[in-house]
Amino acid sequence: MSEDLPVLIDADAMLGRHPRRDVGGGTAAELLAAMDRVGISGALVANMTAWLHDPARGNRELLGLVAGEPRLSACWVLLPDTCGEIGAGFAEAAVAAGVRAVRAFPADHGYDLAGPDVAPVLDALSSVRLPLLVDAGQAGWPVTEAVARAHPRLRVVVGGAGYRMLRQIAGVLDRAPNVYVGLADLSSHRGLEWLVERFGAGRFLFGTGTPYRDPAEAVTRLLWSELDDAQVAAIGGGNLRRLIGQEVRAA
Repeated sequence: MSEDLPVLIDADAMLGRHPRRDVGGGTAAELLAAMDRVGISGALVANMTAWLHDPARGNRELLGLVAGEPRLSACWVLLPDTCGEIGAGFAEAAVAAGVRAVRAFPADHGYDLAGPDVAPVLDALSSVRLPLLVDAGQAGWPVTEAVARAHPRLRVVVGGAGYRMLRQIAGVLDRAPNVYVGLADLSSHRGLEWLVERFGAGRFLFGTGTPYRDPAEAVTRLLWSELDDAQVAAIGGGNLRRLIGQEVRAA
């Protein structure tokens, strides 16, 4: 690629302290410093509390953590409303609060992402055009494909796609055009180049896994890839901007 660096927007970052891993304090200041170190302009961020403790409380806290930080966009964590934890108007409340996307942790939170309990929430996300982010280890590719096919207007971004998953990734991308892949763990040799050649650059989103992964890893893999400048620019930030409907300036 050329010497002019693309705008990079991280689609896979979190704020908050991790209770079991020494990855820093999880403050917005720490995240922004890490982004500046490797040239990342913006980030879509969820909250550790929403993932590992209480989604409803963590989602509320997240709004305060990103307040006044235009480079950080909020990503709430969803639950099915079977226990009344997030409320029937979750999707609408997210839009009203300026949330740009939603994450799901069905394995950790004990529900079936493709089951009837969560279907109304996914329908609501589709109607308000909020993308759904879910790690491959949380749902698995068959479940992810079932969700995408049952909700064809829902944009589903699968993170945590390791280097041994290329066959599964290719099959799902071929059959489900509303599935996208995050790159925080896609480290197979020239795997990204192969996928982009087959499916186009528009199906892939730059992500780092910050703070429990060093963001320099994902930046290096993308910028040193054999993709051309337009493809790197799309994956680095353009695709995410399109999905969340937001423009982000270069750092």
